[in-house]
Amino acid sequence: MSFATTDICDDNPGLLEDGRLAVLPPVFKHFGQNIKFSGPAVTLKVFEDNVLVRATLETPGNGSVLVVDGGGSLRRALVGGQLAVLAQNNDWSGVIVNGCVRDADEMNACAVGIRALATHPQRSNRKGEGERNLRVDIAGVPVSPGNWIYADADGILVAEQQLA
Repeated sequence: MSFATTDICDDNPGLLEDGRLAVLPPVFKHFGQNIKFSGPAVTLKVFEDNVLVRATLETPGNGSVLVVDGGGSLRRALVGGQLAVLAQNNDWSGVIVNGCVRDADEMNACAVGIRALATHPQRSNRKGEGERNLRVDIAGVPVSPGNWIYADADGILVAEQQLA
């Protein structure tokens, strides 16, 4: 995987200007062993409920990035150590959570990239509520299924198509 988010931005000023390439705000913390990851987005919209997150990570990721719009909630964790293992074992390139995660030490032992707003020790609800494969809003940036996600030490990009 040879890309740098800085180079993608430098090489695509027109895409940045017209919104076909966007930078997520620098509010996400890194977890997991893979600082750098990329792939097409699979989207979920949930609120303090991770049943759909688990169900999705139990399926083959084929190098995709799971983008979870958790509404920015800082009251419960949507991903933890067990789900990080699922992501790693089912070939997900990464997981971005607009919300919290838990079991940071367990996640950091997994060969997957995970970004989230913060950690929180309380687990999520388990009602099975939420939606999948729809346009979501992550920290003010729209992400649609199939958009390309590029994440590295400098930030996270959302592109309408594969760029690198």
